[in-house]
Amino acid sequence: MRSTLPTALPVSLDRASATPLGAQLAASLRALIENGTLAAADALPSTRAWAAALGVSRTTVVTAYDQLIAEGYLTARRGSSTVVNADLARVHPPTASSGRPTRRPLTHAAQPGPDRASTIDFTPDRPSTDALITPDWRRAWRHAAEVVPTPLPPAGLLALRAGVSDHLRRMRGLQRPADDLVVTAGAREGLALLLRALGDPTQASVGVESPGYPSLRRVVTALGGALVELPVDDSGLLTDELPEPPLAMPDAVIVTPSHQYPLGGSLPVDRRLSLLHWARRHRVLVIEDDYDSELRHVGQPLPALAALDDPGDPVVATLGTYSKTVAPEVAVGFVIVPAPLLPRVLEVRRDLGSPVSHVVQQAFAEYLASGALGRHTARMRRRYRQRRDRVLTELESAPVRVAPMDGGLYAALNVANEPALLAACAQQHLRVTPLSSYWSTSTVSSPPIGQGIVIGYGHQSDPELDEGLRRLRRALDLSQGGD
Repeated sequence: MRSTLPTALPVSLDRASATPLGAQLAASLRALIENGTLAAADALPSTRAWAAALGVSRTTVVTAYDQLIAEGYLTARRGSSTVVNADLARVHPPTASSGRPTRRPLTHAAQPGPDRASTIDFTPDRPSTDALITPDWRRAWRHAAEVVPTPLPPAGLLALRAGVSDHLRRMRGLQRPADDLVVTAGAREGLALLLRALGDPTQASVGVESPGYPSLRRVVTALGGALVELPVDDSGLLTDELPEPPLAMPDAVIVTPSHQYPLGGSLPVDRRLSLLHWARRHRVLVIEDDYDSELRHVGQPLPALAALDDPGDPVVATLGTYSKTVAPEVAVGFVIVPAPLLPRVLEVRRDLGSPVSHVVQQAFAEYLASGALGRHTARMRRRYRQRRDRVLTELESAPVRVAPMDGGLYAALNVANEPALLAACAQQHLRVTPLSSYWSTSTVSSPPIGQGIVIGYGHQSDPELDEGLRRLRRALDLSQGGD
């Protein structure tokens, strides 16, 4: 971050004006940002120092800062300076008339020119990371950097596995000893580890939910394996349609029982038990993708599927990741491995090594042990619940069917004419994801399940989200032939 700017910035305050001084200061700062005098990541003076220099109350400066933070021009974190938003170019793109350098328009089906609206990115499942950097976070990384690295056991740092084990017990009601866990670089890396442990991944046959999460499907095919589509409905996997002899049995199935992706349902307990009985009968590994189970907006987080597994004859491996609750760039996750498969998983890990460094594992272990992750998750859950409510309110009377939004960072919107809605979103400069892209093949179910869009609402600033929702409502009306 740049050094803090001096208090002698060229701002204009007219004490004879009827406009409050806080609003005047906000307007002056906004103009300085727009004309390039203040650049992204510039640190502003403290409210106390600037109030003294300007001869105004500290409340006046706080009011101005708060207004510009709400508008996305500034960002602030506890314990550090208020700064010009480092992501300023995306939140408030420069125009040809501003003093800031212009940039090329974002890639999209309809390109906005300098005199048109900027694109709002509704890419799903991106979390907000602006509240992550706290004293607890800094302390964990600082301490980790002071620890001399030592060779890691194949399963990963014991302190981290013990922390994850305790976190799962408190947050998910899942009791598993640290020895059942293996540290991974995320869900995809954990899946690749499991598939290699099962045998030759090029010969693997893996059942996947259709529709389902594309990135895990790509892991299977990238390793040379084959996909077997398993149908779902609004409640999740249709267990009464799982393959039976004489059909070939898959080696594994990947499921999202706590929050089916992208249709949003939660797998009922009778289907969960049916899946486990089927897997045990045919010796199929059930790979539970527990990707955002803690971001529950309605009720408490649901128990993991592994909690129903038979400890005497386990068939469930659970993939966990902190990409949604923390940040995908941290690349820390885990896999809970059933006992019969654990020796082979550790053997593969010894052969390939761990992709997660000692420093990262040490830092995350300290972050967990301090209780900071639980507090951060609770804060983010409250924020995401408020955003989810705003999405539902905006779409309440819209010509669309919204899939269940009991958890997560996205909304699946079902319509009868997906191409028309995509065209309208492009016209409104919205980057969205077609719902039909979540099916493994081109065979898409009839509306309303098979067509629509998926939007993410976790990563935008509040003003950007509000503007995006207004444009989305307009796009929905246009796709129906409205004015």
